[in-house]
Amino acid sequence: MGRKRSADELPKPQTNMWDFVAYYVRFQRTQRGMSGEALGRVINVSKAQVSRIETGVQRLDAQQAIALDKLWHTGRLFYLLVWYASIGHDPAWFAQHLKIEQRSAMLRIYEANVIPGLLQTPEYAEALLRSSIEADPDQILADRLQRQDLLLRDPPPHLTVLLSQNALDWPVGSPEIMYGQLGRLLEGAQRDNLILRAPPRTWATGAHAGLGGSFKLMSGDDFGEVAYTESPGAGRLVSSPPDVRTYGIRFERISAKALDEGASFELIQKIMEEMR
Repeated sequence: MGRKRSADELPKPQTNMWDFVAYYVRFQRTQRGMSGEALGRVINVSKAQVSRIETGVQRLDAQQAIALDKLWHTGRLFYLLVWYASIGHDPAWFAQHLKIEQRSAMLRIYEANVIPGLLQTPEYAEALLRSSIEADPDQILADRLQRQDLLLRDPPPHLTVLLSQNALDWPVGSPEIMYGQLGRLLEGAQRDNLILRAPPRTWATGAHAGLGGSFKLMSGDDFGEVAYTESPGAGRLVSSPPDVRTYGIRFERISAKALDEGASFELIQKIMEEMR
C-alpha cells in the first residue's frame, strides 16, 4: 500500500500547473459523484493510481487527459492543462524531485560531467558549489550531504550509476579532493546495492546517447517511475509513461557503451594513479 500524503503535501493549485491538474481531476470527479475505481476504468488505471494522480504523486498523461475531456465534455481542457504543465518551467520541480528521490526503491543515474550528489564527498561538493553562482552555497551543501542519508536507509535503495569519463577526470578542487572523491566511489561500489560503470572517452565508444546531458530515473511502489533532468537554473520532472520510457531506453543505450564493473574500477584506479 502506498504512503498517504499529509495535508501539507496535498496538491496546492496555486503552486504549479501539475498541482492544479491533480486538484481539478479530483474536483471534477467528486462533483459528479464518481468513484475512483470508476474513473480508473475510464483512464485505464487502478483505483490506487487514480488516488496517486489526485494527490500529485503520479501525473496525468496526454491520453488520460483526452479520455477525461471526452468523459466530462470539457472540450480540450484537461489535454491543454497537461500540455502546458509539460512544457512549462516549474520552480517546484527540484523540491518535488528530492521528495521522490527519498521515497525511491531504485535509482538509475547517468551523469555526464560531475559526480552525482548522492555520492559526493563533502570536499568535492563544496568545491563544486564554491565555483557556482548559488546565493547560499553553505545551505545547499548541508542539504546535499543530508540527502545522502538515503543510502543509510534500511533497506537502502538500489543504485545503478553510469558516470561519463568526463565526470571521473574533470579536475574539481584539487588533486587531493579528486583522489578522495574517486576513492569514495570505489568504496561505495563494494556495496551490494550500488552498480557503478563508466562509458570511456575513446574512439571505440564514440558518440553515445548520454552526450545530450545528465538525467535520473527514480522508481518506487507509490509512484511508479519518474525521470528527472537538470540544467543550470532549471530542472524538469517527467512522469508520463511514454516519455519516461524514452529515458529508460536512453539509459540502456548508454549502458551498452559502458565498461563492465571490473573495467570501470580499473579506469578509476588509473585516473587516481595519474594524480599521485
